[in-house]
Amino acid sequence: MKKTINVAIGGCNFIIDEDAYNSLDAYLESFKAALGSSSSSNEVMEELEARIADLFKEKLAGREVVDINMTKSIIDQLGMPEGSSSNTAYTAPDQYERGVKKFFRDPDNSKIAGVCSGISYYLELDVTIVRVLFLVALICCSAGFWIYLVFWIAAPQARTAAEKCEMRGIPATAENIRKFTSSK
Repeated sequence: MKKTINVAIGGCNFIIDEDAYNSLDAYLESFKAALGSSSSSNEVMEELEARIADLFKEKLAGREVVDINMTKSIIDQLGMPEGSSSNTAYTAPDQYERGVKKFFRDPDNSKIAGVCSGISYYLELDVTIVRVLFLVALICCSAGFWIYLVFWIAAPQARTAAEKCEMRGIPATAENIRKFTSSK
C-alpha cells in the first residue's frame, strides 16, 4: 500500500504517490537552485510547473494517480538547465530531440499581430520574405489583407514559453522554457 498526496502543480490538482512526489520535489528544488536568485526565476518556475501539469494531464489519460514512472519520464523529457551540477542525471532521451511544431502568432517579433512571424517559424522561412509576400498580395489584389485578417483571427498567440517552443518546433525542455521566459 502506497501513500498518496494531493498536490497543486501549475494551478492544477493531482494525486501523486509519495515516491513520485519526492522525486518531483527534488527535481524542482535542484532546478530552482540551478537558476539561482535571478529576477526571472519565479517566472521560469511557474512556466516549468505549468509545463509539468500539461504533461501530467497528457499522460494520465483516464488514470487517477501520478506514479514514479510517469514522473521520471517527464523529468527525462524536460531535462535540466545548462550549467546545473545535476545536468548529467536529467538528460533528455533521443525521442524528444525534435518538438511538435504548431502554428502560433509570435508576439515577440511582431509588427502588427505576429502573423508573418508565426508563418515564418512554421514554414521555416525568413520573416522578411513572408512580410514582402503579404505586402505584394495587399497591393496587387487586396487578398493579402483578408488572408492576414483570417490568420490573425484564427491563430492563437504564443503566450507561454511552452507555446513559444512549440511554435519554433523545439522541445519544451526546462532549458528552453528558461530561455523563452527570461527573454520577456
